[in-house]
Amino acid sequence: MVRIVVDAMGSDNFPTPDVEGAVQAAREYGVEIILVGDEAIIKPVLNAQNAGSLPIRIVHAPEMLTMEDKGEKLVLKARSKDAKNSMAIGIDLVKNGEADAFVSMGNTGAGMVNALFRLGRIRGVDRPALAPIFPTATGTCIVLDIGANPDCKPENLLQFGILGSIYAEKVRGVNNPKVGLVSNGEEEGKGNELVKGATPLFKASKLNYFGNVEGKEVIGGKVDVAVTDGFTGNVMLKSSEAVAKLITDKIREIIKKGSILTKIGGLLVKPALGEIKKLLDPSEQGAAPLLGINGLVFIGHGRSDAFAMKNAIRVAKQAVDVNVLEAMKSAIEESMRSAPHI
Repeated sequence: MVRIVVDAMGSDNFPTPDVEGAVQAAREYGVEIILVGDEAIIKPVLNAQNAGSLPIRIVHAPEMLTMEDKGEKLVLKARSKDAKNSMAIGIDLVKNGEADAFVSMGNTGAGMVNALFRLGRIRGVDRPALAPIFPTATGTCIVLDIGANPDCKPENLLQFGILGSIYAEKVRGVNNPKVGLVSNGEEEGKGNELVKGATPLFKASKLNYFGNVEGKEVIGGKVDVAVTDGFTGNVMLKSSEAVAKLITDKIREIIKKGSILTKIGGLLVKPALGEIKKLLDPSEQGAAPLLGINGLVFIGHGRSDAFAMKNAIRVAKQAVDVNVLEAMKSAIEESMRSAPHI
């Protein structure tokens, strides 16, 4: 049975959505759940879920990390062998082989720093990357990095491409994923120095390299993996979410203020709008994998609800089932043999 650690203190409204989603996942996906956090706070919420004989247990962590934990203060907490916060204790369960994956809706920076110091990187990977799923005209696209690494080198982008390609193939079920470099133009030679420096590395790799892609090509479904630095990726993510929310909010506003015929039309298109909302809703994927870490770590939005947590656990289980971590290690090892400069 796959064992998933859940940071029960992660979401903005902890521990209710974290625990409720974990119980739903245990029922639906047949996974063992380890809830990590303040037992006195978690236990009443768990008892209210009528979990019965479900394979769920609590590991007590008396402390938690918040958005206030930054910089040197965060690093010191992450590096401490005696750390008592829910992220550190939960990630250590994965490190010690007591669990297969870790899921948190907490502070992204804290999740990355704890994972980095406690699990380490896959050999040959300089920096881990956060890799969410973007909806596209033809399905989905993995975009990485979206915030973990604002400044990158060309070899970092190649590593992101390798990791993203393996994840797309193994977890998303994409055969021979097309990989593109996010740029301000489709033509080779366009882009900043980072993109220009990465282009020959991608062309010489064994990736199914598509070439440069603009934002419209990413959303248009031209590639399965879009590679960029964390600064650009974060702007893409936040802008896409904001535009999606603006469009859906404006449609509701127009229907609400419209005539009787407009309101009737709104009722008729409500099912279609529901499908669009589902497509754009990040909670459908639940959490993004932190690729390049020597362990399976998934980080979601702080505002996540139980539905998002349940889906995050589903995605984590899929990654465990297909042994994606070992596949990424093998791919990076192969790239190192063929290109020693990486």
